[in-house]
Amino acid sequence: MNGLAIEFAGEWFRPSEEGAPFDIGREGDLAIDDNPYLHRRFLRITHEDGIWWLSNVGSLISATVCDAGGGVQSWLPPGNRLPMVFPTTSIVFTAGPTTYEITAQLDNAPYHEIRSEDDDDSGATTIGAISFTKSQKQLIVALAEPMLRREGTGLSEIPSSASAARRLGWASTRFNRKLDNVCEKLDRIGVKGLRGGPGALATNRRARLVEYAVASRLVTSSDLPLLDESDDDKGATA
Repeated sequence: MNGLAIEFAGEWFRPSEEGAPFDIGREGDLAIDDNPYLHRRFLRITHEDGIWWLSNVGSLISATVCDAGGGVQSWLPPGNRLPMVFPTTSIVFTAGPTTYEITAQLDNAPYHEIRSEDDDDSGATTIGAISFTKSQKQLIVALAEPMLRREGTGLSEIPSSASAARRLGWASTRFNRKLDNVCEKLDRIGVKGLRGGPGALATNRRARLVEYAVASRLVTSSDLPLLDESDDDKGATA
């Protein structure tokens, strides 16, 4: 049997390989907090035929699920489930103004992350077939800053666009234009949840962007110094 351990805010839980499902939400085996935006039962972990499964049993919230290296990332909407097959899996989701991160560790996992080192020092960050400029990455770091700075906790609040713009010393119009551009770039490579419909950006795109960026390791705590640097494309339109 492959033992599974779940960590949230420094506390560890071990779902049973035989018996009742392990529920995560406002109530359940892992009761996160009393956030009214969080489902009473949101995520469910079960063990079936030798495989651990993560199911979204809520009705409104989705979760971002990623291997520890950020190489494999999935979006788990309501009514769907994913196998848990990596040694370490990050599960990130947002309920109202609060973003949460849960870590799952699996003994004798059937798959392992393959990590590569990128020696490119051009200043651009490449994800898939697209690149991010320094200022675009600064925007992502500004939104993800509370999660990147957290220690010993699995939750944080995402700043408003106005607050993040002030953090960078930008005008709100410039921040929103660059946010549009970053979301459109990620949407083009298949990142779900950044568009609300044909031609429309999702209203909760800041939360979805932070979930994706943190879970996929697009930004990490090592990027925080970017917030105090001047950007590389002042006056640019993208």
